[in-house]
Amino acid sequence: MNATDTKDRRWYFVHTYSGQEDRVKKNLEQRVETMDMRSKIFQVEVPSEEVIEIREGKRVPRRVRLYPGYIMVEMIMDDESWYVVRNTPGVTGFVSAEDERDKRPKPVPLEAWEAERIIQQMHSAKPKAKVGYSKGENVRIVDGPFTDFIGAVDIIDMERSKVTVLVSFFGRETPVELDFLQVSKL
Repeated sequence: MNATDTKDRRWYFVHTYSGQEDRVKKNLEQRVETMDMRSKIFQVEVPSEEVIEIREGKRVPRRVRLYPGYIMVEMIMDDESWYVVRNTPGVTGFVSAEDERDKRPKPVPLEAWEAERIIQQMHSAKPKAKVGYSKGENVRIVDGPFTDFIGAVDIIDMERSKVTVLVSFFGRETPVELDFLQVSKL
């Protein structure tokens, strides 16, 4: 590969049928192999990240798509590579902008920093916590000295996996800091 190939190598967002991202990725990777396009289409990714959901008092790890209905393809854009991607089953098109010269849609590559940020988010070592409640919502405390008290969520601290709940205690609202697992939705 020469130096011009490296600079022409860019990431593109490709629109797919929603819910079909993994299947489209697999189909496109197979087409790249069978049509010998490895020198022009390098990587296919379904942008997703690991999250920890709190469900029924348990931490449940799960992968969630960052951009439902889209995949990312690292490629050198030319007529041949465009054709291979565009005609993959499940692909509906590239994220495009109208070309000012001929007024036809032209695929728009991601900026290098945008692609890098998305890839870093996908490969982050620490999964994000996803909670099913929001500020102001009433929750029940299910563990600790305030078990069965009901209070309103005041602060959600995602970094520490803690929530501050305002509990009415002797006629006053008292803030109580709890772990995500110590509260549940009403």
